[in-house]
Amino acid sequence: MVMAPERDRVLQYVGGKWVGAADGSTYLVHNPSTGEPLAEVAAGDAADAAIAVGAARDAFDEGSWRNMSQEKRSLAMIAVAEHLAEVCDDWAFLESANGGATIRKTAVVDVPMAIEHFRSLAEQAMKISWYEPLPWVDIPAVSWNFVQREPIGICAGIIPWNYPLMMAVWKIAPAIAMGNSVVLKPSPFTPLTAARLVAAIDETGLIPKGVINLVTGPGPGLGEALVTDTRVDKVAFTGSTATGRKVLAGAAETIKKVTLELGGKSASIVCPDADLELAVDGVLFGTFFHQGQMCEAGTRVYVHAEIYEHFVEMLVAKARGLKVGNATDPESQLGPIINETQHRNIKEAVRRAVADGGRVLCGGGEPSDVPEGGHYLEPTVIANLPDDASAACDEIFGPVVSVFAWKELGDVISRANRSIYGLAGGVWSKDTRGAIEIARQLRTGTVWINDWHLINALAPFGGYRQSGLGRELGSYGLLEYTEVKHIHVDQNTGRQDRFAYDILLGS
Repeated sequence: MVMAPERDRVLQYVGGKWVGAADGSTYLVHNPSTGEPLAEVAAGDAADAAIAVGAARDAFDEGSWRNMSQEKRSLAMIAVAEHLAEVCDDWAFLESANGGATIRKTAVVDVPMAIEHFRSLAEQAMKISWYEPLPWVDIPAVSWNFVQREPIGICAGIIPWNYPLMMAVWKIAPAIAMGNSVVLKPSPFTPLTAARLVAAIDETGLIPKGVINLVTGPGPGLGEALVTDTRVDKVAFTGSTATGRKVLAGAAETIKKVTLELGGKSASIVCPDADLELAVDGVLFGTFFHQGQMCEAGTRVYVHAEIYEHFVEMLVAKARGLKVGNATDPESQLGPIINETQHRNIKEAVRRAVADGGRVLCGGGEPSDVPEGGHYLEPTVIANLPDDASAACDEIFGPVVSVFAWKELGDVISRANRSIYGLAGGVWSKDTRGAIEIARQLRTGTVWINDWHLINALAPFGGYRQSGLGRELGSYGLLEYTEVKHIHVDQNTGRQDRFAYDILLGS
């Protein structure tokens, strides 16, 4: 049995073997709560990407997984999920130490949900129809037609640092459930739980060698090589819109199938009849969960003028009471920002907001009584921003929320939709029917009513406009990993019935 990599040394997993980088180089990953090094990781580059793609291609072409019945594939994956649930005891701590998500989140949400999504996607795959008969046609000739779905081939999954384990599952599970091979590239900042996941899958021996591959590395060359490799059939990327544009451009060279789950600037509409206690807590949850380092975070909050002052007063009071600290401390409600660069960018966004006329109602600075070496920010609430201010339009990806007042429903819907993004949105109201009508008018891939962040494995997740292409999760996400083939079977008996041939050949 191949042993899982030790926590202090992470290798790549290629063709069923744990290997170092082709040139032997490594790099360090750090704990964002303390700045201390956590692990030495293989520093792969384009050469490593090429080797991993070759291993994935060999496994796909060999066909044992691709040609397996859907039922057997899904049952194998369900058995893998059972094993993951047995060996995941320290994954929450590792996810918190490496990614900065609080242990109270990783233990309750990240780890159990990731395993459940792996299981659910395997189960849902059994319901996908690989064969679909088409209606009978007799013009220009009688024929029997049907659609056949097939695995798409080699899939490159490129994931961000904010949900390392969950995103690894979102890229691996649907790809292999539909018979493909996959090469996963985690963020260079957070490769540890992705490696732990792959190691645990490998321990089961249920997935053929080469079907799942893992490459790690700190530079852009690794991802670029996966995107441009002619042997890769599909790229699934989750990350910033800016990087998503580069992925799409790189994939265009070989016309690859691409799914992108990108940035957001999601709007939350608080109606005058909203349950204020629920809405205030929901906005806090929607904005400051994982320090706001979530693409669908509800960072634009539109509150009806009748309740605006009271709502903001409650919001600020509760935001000030949130405890910021070491992610592995169960008392911490917010952990650190992932790295110094992101920390600096968020502080600059707050500075620009003030320059644009915004008023910082709370936060905006660095908290006291936090570990040295980490990068921490106070939860920040900003008011008085113009709708066109950068902090009201650009994704900040940190614990910063802007609040706005509204009076007319048509106007606030227009303001909410006035964005290059369209990932998520929310409505807070006791009038469910009215809230649904508002939700229908929001140009986003997901709308929550009286809630936020609730993502389940059965529902499609993705965005409109520059928030992405395609969908993940549910049957919609699974079908993104298939090709569609039309097969035509002529029902005529001989040459004399092929009238269409005579257009060219004559009679």
